[in-house]
Amino acid sequence: MTKLSIIIPMLNEADNIKNLLEHILQNVSQKNNIEIIITDGGSTDGSQEIVANFSDVTLSALVYRSKSEGEVERSQASRNKINTKVLDAKFANANSTRTDIQLLSAEKGRAKQMNLGAKHASGNILYFLHADSFPPKNFDQLIINEVEKGNSAGCFRLQFKSNHWWLRLASWFTKFNWKACRGGDQSQFITRTLFNEIGGYDETFTIYEDYILINALYARKEFVVINKKIQTSARLYEIHGIWKLQYHFWMIYIKKWFGASAEDLYKYYNNYINVKK
Repeated sequence: MTKLSIIIPMLNEADNIKNLLEHILQNVSQKNNIEIIITDGGSTDGSQEIVANFSDVTLSALVYRSKSEGEVERSQASRNKINTKVLDAKFANANSTRTDIQLLSAEKGRAKQMNLGAKHASGNILYFLHADSFPPKNFDQLIINEVEKGNSAGCFRLQFKSNHWWLRLASWFTKFNWKACRGGDQSQFITRTLFNEIGGYDETFTIYEDYILINALYARKEFVVINKKIQTSARLYEIHGIWKLQYHFWMIYIKKWFGASAEDLYKYYNNYINVKK
């Protein structure tokens, strides 16, 4: 049976993680088996507690009335302060089991966190998702459809939560299957077999790890862009300013092009982009 392992690296994401978990449960297809693995890199803002409280909710214990009534009793969910929006039909089945949510402690660094999640994953498809990125409706089925077509890796189109014309233009370009238009915020699905063949994420890179994997996939001609949009936060652009941040991103890309080391890229990122949390 096809199983999708959703792996979310987390570091101080108290503002996003609960909303993301709810979004996943509301937008996953009812046909497929999923698990959620959150790898925490040492959060100090209560993110771990939010996940722990969320994962304690037993969805099978929720009492649902018939769809025609359109009402739901969520006594346990209420006690855990979970959003009372109607969850996907898969999870509304009173006889279903709780979605498997694991919270793992990891060494800080997205590559290390995502590799740890992959190591603990039981699915034959791995789906790496940033904590501030929200995938489209039925994203799991969309991914499985591509794998069944023979596409072993890929991502979604991107849509920033911003109306700025530049970010809208940048989002529009992500519909093309060009390597220069790729990034971790678009999320990344990959079969476990291919992920293991490549060797996972390169833990030498504290940043740019997404691009290293993407480069390997493009070199193998193993990449597809699903024509549905994943919505991601524009928070770094809001903090630094559109043009200033874009300039620094381009500089990192150019530095890597000319052979900068993983350490050099991280130093540049820390000097000009990193926001201490």
